[in-house]
Amino acid sequence: MRNFIICLLLVPLIELVIFLLAGNIIGIAETIFIAIGTGILGGILLKKQGLKAIRNVQVQLNQGMMPGDAILDSFCVLIGGFLLLFPGFITDIIGAVILFPPTRKIGKNLLMRGIQRKLQKKNRVTIIH
Repeated sequence: MRNFIICLLLVPLIELVIFLLAGNIIGIAETIFIAIGTGILGGILLKKQGLKAIRNVQVQLNQGMMPGDAILDSFCVLIGGFLLLFPGFITDIIGAVILFPPTRKIGKNLLMRGIQRKLQKKNRVTIIH
């Protein structure tokens, strides 16, 4: 939770610095155009990839299979799309990487490791003497 709060504070600050630097290097209008364009692209990709991921979950459920991988895909698409909707270059790059299917596998693996660590942590018993 502490890391989340730190990221919540640092990411907008870093994005603002990069946004200002990009405005100086490529121009203010171009920087704003890129920010708006990636937001629109994020919305389109979120809708397209999100619907595809939801269909995959439904297909697996209809076949009587547990849709674990499809649910992780859906979650990654949701996160990637939202990151593209936020203005900023770092969030756009991370969002695009998550939405791109070959690199999404890396994100899913990281997510699974995080979930496994959380579950293992909850099953530990600490004895203090």
